[in-house]
Amino acid sequence: MDIKTASALRRLRLVSAPEAVSFLLLLVCSVLKRTTDFNAVPVMGAVHGFLFVLYVIFWVVAWYRARWSLKTAALYFVLSVLPTGGFFAERRLRREAEDAVNAAIALRVRQEEAYKS
Repeated sequence: MDIKTASALRRLRLVSAPEAVSFLLLLVCSVLKRTTDFNAVPVMGAVHGFLFVLYVIFWVVAWYRARWSLKTAALYFVLSVLPTGGFFAERRLRREAEDAVNAAIALRVRQEEAYKS
């Protein structure tokens, strides 16, 4: 995995949890708006909208860089529209990045051993 792919996965991972939190807060604000005089929906809507747009942009870049299958790309998109899906996406992305780094290290070690032989 090259540095650009790792960066794309990292950016997507870093925005997924805040996007999920903003979605949950927007849902809470929507309930509070209808049950009390508290109305933070315009503010939380803007925050969540901004984070969702960032997530989608980073998702497209990660899809392109990591060469995901359509199934994997669709999974990460579906996780973005579920209220707690961003937490699951973050966990999967962290594992995927760690696996890719370990594979890159193993490849480098094999290449160095082949070069020394």
